[in-house]
Amino acid sequence: MTEPSFNLWVIPLLPLAGAAINGLFGRRFKNAMVSFVALLFTAASFGWALWAVVQGLNMRLPHVETLGTWIWAGSFSAPFGFYLDHLSMVMVLVVTGVGFLIHIYSVGYMAHEGGYYRFFAYLNLFMFFMLTLVLANNYLLMFVGWEGVGLASYLLIGFFFLKDSAANAGKKAFIVNRIGDFAFLIGMFLLIQHFGSLDYAVVFGKLGHLGTEAGWGFLTAVALCLMFGATGKSAQVPLYIWLPDAMEGPTPVSALIHAATMVTAGIYMIARSSAIFSRAPHALEIVAIIGCLTAIVAAIIGMAQTDIKRVLAYSTVSQLGYMFLACGVAAYSAGIFHLMTHAFFKALL
Repeated sequence: MTEPSFNLWVIPLLPLAGAAINGLFGRRFKNAMVSFVALLFTAASFGWALWAVVQGLNMRLPHVETLGTWIWAGSFSAPFGFYLDHLSMVMVLVVTGVGFLIHIYSVGYMAHEGGYYRFFAYLNLFMFFMLTLVLANNYLLMFVGWEGVGLASYLLIGFFFLKDSAANAGKKAFIVNRIGDFAFLIGMFLLIQHFGSLDYAVVFGKLGHLGTEAGWGFLTAVALCLMFGATGKSAQVPLYIWLPDAMEGPTPVSALIHAATMVTAGIYMIARSSAIFSRAPHALEIVAIIGCLTAIVAAIIGMAQTDIKRVLAYSTVSQLGYMFLACGVAAYSAGIFHLMTHAFFKALL
């Protein structure tokens, strides 16, 4: 008996379609039409995700849908496929659900701003890349979404590009994240060298035959590289410096970056890689230390801020530190639970 297909590729494709329509033709649309397109495709994505999650709860997980081979180079191949398990279920509902609510809020907030169609095209593009990141069935496709949210955040943070502070904040976010992304790439190269694949099923399957490392071995090196990538994306010490400046973007952008997308990507990646981290206790210890340090330092800095948006920014950095700390003590479910609750309360704030 073959497993049913949920056509998971439709979930990220819908926001991409909205981004393409508004990006290419939005200049000729009235604001009402632009917001209708953006909201329609985001709501449809949320609806499809909800349906897939409800169906997935009644079947054996993980559920993998492979559309084809994306890269083939000698013995290495990277499939273009999507992966549904309990972790991606939580993430996809948070991203589409909170993302849709932020889209609704944006309609009123941006009503009198210039570049209305451009804003919603960027917002939909952000959703597409984040959904690609959380639904990918291999690290390479995750990295495409990872870089994509970096691009979309650059466009949204610097949306008021005539303001020097906004343009500089966008560049700062983009450049600081490149530092972490370089480490993520090194981690992927190490996985290819050792396992010959970046597919979750293959990597985690081979990890099952390996024991916990007693010292500083290969798995610790991979985990540290992945952790440093997450440090950039999730604004941990020392790479947290871009997030407070990211408040230069419109308020809905701040809500989207802080709540449903971008900064939670690092936490998701560590939780997704729990099979690696759990076999590298030294790396886990460093994750916990960085999370604890970030939670305390950012909270102290936040107490001295006078701008409410910067207070919220440092609050987010501190909360992300708690999530890092939870992952660092191998309480991955607690970290993801806090990620979900934080998505709602920070967007509301």
